This record gives sequence, structure tokens and C-alpha cells, in this order.
Amino acid sequence: MLGRPRHALDLGPAEGREAVFLARRGVATTGVDLSAAQVDRASRWWKDTPGLRFVHAEAVDYLTSSTAPFDAVYSVWGAVWFTDPELLFPLVARNLAPGGIFAFSQAEPSPGAYGPQPMHGKWLEGRESGLTVLRWQYTPQMWADLLKRHGFTDVDARILPAPGGEGLGTLLVRAHGPA
Repeated sequence: MLGRPRHALDLGPAEGREAVFLARRGVATTGVDLSAAQVDRASRWWKDTPGLRFVHAEAVDYLTSSTAPFDAVYSVWGAVWFTDPELLFPLVARNLAPGGIFAFSQAEPSPGAYGPQPMHGKWLEGRESGLTVLRWQYTPQMWADLLKRHGFTDVDARILPAPGGEGLGTLLVRAHGPA
């Protein structure tokens, strides 16, 4: 999915499982997460893994200040889902090395629920009133069109059906960065 990167960026790594998988295979991997608690936990759990680091930052802020090119930028149900693609995609493109891969996954959108959608769930209970968390949901074709508009090529966007065919599947997207 990511090719054979030497340097990878995980946008929204949570506990860092995908990032540590890559680092253990010799890929210098940086995980950027908005949650200080997740960064602290991942940093403690994987502190002895060479080539792995976690950074507490918002994805757009990190990519705005980053100068290191990455061979792969990816997000597994992470920051791509919760970040406006009109802000994020140009920054991902700018931070990809020539020939680099951008890949992400998230839940298949609910039919008719496209664009930024307010997120509801038990994890929001008890938060201060007025807190709104948005997640961006589009059809595979809409994601492909957004990526192409921002210069990405060889876009493959599809839905992987849920196991057993029940419930929503997983959106899986892969593209090459602009040349």
C-alpha cells in the first residue's frame, strides 16, 4: 500500500501500532497526533523502537512547519477523517517526496452524508457543551476528484465491504503525490 518508503508520516497514529510496524521494518516513522494523551502513551509504549517518534500537534500545523520530505504519508482512521481536505491535501502534497504515496482509510460514508459531518458518540459525553467534532465523508469518486484537483495522480479510492457484508465498509484511498 505504501510502496517501500524510507521515511513515513502517520497522521493520527493513536497508540502507534501502524507506525511501530513500519519502524520495526527500518522505516523512519513520525506519528503526529492531536491528543497529548495518545502521544504520551505511544511514546512510552514504543520508546525503545529505533527510528520512531511521536509528535503532539495538529496535522495541518505540523505539515505547515515541516521541511522533511516523506516517501509516504498515511492515516488509518486518523487525522484525514477529521481534517478539512482543502487545507490538508495541499500540505500533504508539499511534504511528499517525488513519487511519494498518500494513503488513508476510514469508515465508509453513510449514504447521503457527504462533506463535513458532526460526530456523535459516547466519547463526547461529559464534554463541555458546544463541542463539535467534524469528520469528512465522501464517496470514493468524490475523494478521487478532490485528490486530483490537488495534483495527486494514480488515485485508487474504493470501499472494502464489511466482513460478512453487514454494516458499513472501509473506505481505502491511495494516490501518488504531484510530480
